[in-house]
Amino acid sequence: MTPDQSSPEPSGTDNRSALDSLRIDTDSDRPPFEQVRVGVIDLLESGELLTGERLPTVRALASRLGVAANTVARSYRELEAAGVIETRGRQGSFVKAGRHDALDAGFQAAQQYVETARELGLDDPVIVEMLNRVLGRT
Repeated sequence: MTPDQSSPEPSGTDNRSALDSLRIDTDSDRPPFEQVRVGVIDLLESGELLTGERLPTVRALASRLGVAANTVARSYRELEAAGVIETRGRQGSFVKAGRHDALDAGFQAAQQYVETARELGLDDPVIVEMLNRVLGRT
């Protein structure tokens, strides 16, 4: 079992991910683990998956895709060996290598903001409301 298989989703977050768009083509000659691996890389290249973004747990992604957990675990291991993702123990797996452009930098800034706001004791609805105010939506 890989470290992130038993990792709970962080409280206060939803389970949406850019990986929701991944699909396994059962008619393909390419094995499912390879379809997942290539799919992650394609999402990185398109900017839909960003450096620092948390990936779903192995079990969660396997369930979404209708494949065995070992299939996703193999994909994650190969992506980690290639330096594309990193596993941080019980925290889960995260995108390590991306396009390193403005989207990545913006995502990292947003992560830092949320982390700081949570350290200040703010809950997620307040954090979102603050962002909406900054964006002029309220």
